Amino acid sequence: MNETIIAPGATLGILGGGQLGRMIASAAARLGLKVHVFNDTPASPAFALADATTCAPFTDEAALTAFAKSVDIATYEFENVPREAAALVAGLVPLRPGVGALATSQDRLAEKRFVADLGIATAPFRPVDDAAGLEAALGAIGMPAILKTRRFGYDGKGQAAIREAGDADGALAAMKNAPAILEGFVDFVCELSVVAARAPDGSFAAFDICENRHENHILALTSVPATVSAATAQQAREIAHAIAGALDYIGVFAVELFLTRDAAGAEALVVNEIAPRVHNSGHWTDFGAQTSQFEQHVRAVCGWPLGPAGRYGRVEMRNLIGDDVDAWRDHLADPQARLTLYGKEEARPGRKMGHVTYLRD
Repeated sequence: MNETIIAPGATLGILGGGQLGRMIASAAARLGLKVHVFNDTPASPAFALADATTCAPFTDEAALTAFAKSVDIATYEFENVPREAAALVAGLVPLRPGVGALATSQDRLAEKRFVADLGIATAPFRPVDDAAGLEAALGAIGMPAILKTRRFGYDGKGQAAIREAGDADGALAAMKNAPAILEGFVDFVCELSVVAARAPDGSFAAFDICENRHENHILALTSVPATVSAATAQQAREIAHAIAGALDYIGVFAVELFLTRDAAGAEALVVNEIAPRVHNSGHWTDFGAQTSQFEQHVRAVCGWPLGPAGRYGRVEMRNLIGDDVDAWRDHLADPQARLTLYGKEEARPGRKMGHVTYLRD
């Protein structure tokens, strides 16, 4: 067990400078911590809230070394931090979550095998490296199916549906020779997520289960609590607890799930993905829960007691994507709404510009 405990006044290092890093930095500042953000893009939203910043490629070993030596504890805000960069930092300062959790979640095939080895249900899957591999995978799984790159896919990017045999060549070409994984379609009722935290001493706290609606492959709306049975909600928490324990995870993470129902109405859960970080579907916690996911992450990473995860009534969170952000005045005028903007300079189609949390009752 890693007993490192960080006191207020220390410096938290964050690898990655997007909106998640910005909101972690805000929570850290409220708790008396300094923040140093490392990212490779000058216009990084988290830079504006940091006490110190480093803008350098994640391949710059000298910059990473200087960053690690300037902080007391480090974390990351997105799962595409190169494993080599994370390992370099972890060799100089405690990194939470660890490199193992990052590496597992960066590769869809490794992630699926990890979850399946825990005895937790996933979609059927097979590795695909070439046309022969895709033919064999389709023979085992059948159609419809979806072909995904093993790395760097998000918000629908890096994947292609195969509904009939004629779709296979185009789907393989869309992978651009990248290693891939074929997954069978899951006939699901809705998409859920469980956002939870694990501390260095093994203590665990999960927020209420989220029900998520996507538009154009991007999360549009999260509603809490999800419309599932108490037994299903408990199963989702148990899945998250098992995954966190097996990874020796420290920090906030999310498990994305498919909910299925058979003809008799019996519910079952299928794990889709693990996100080793604070999660878009957990943004409702910033105003709708006793402890926000961002504060919870800071608490866990620093070795502090986890906060209470209770919910204030029924809550909804809507992403502001692209030009949606232009309605900011309307959200500020709505007494039920709490607006959060990410400070991004330009609104583009598909770009997350902020979110609104609604306290419904």
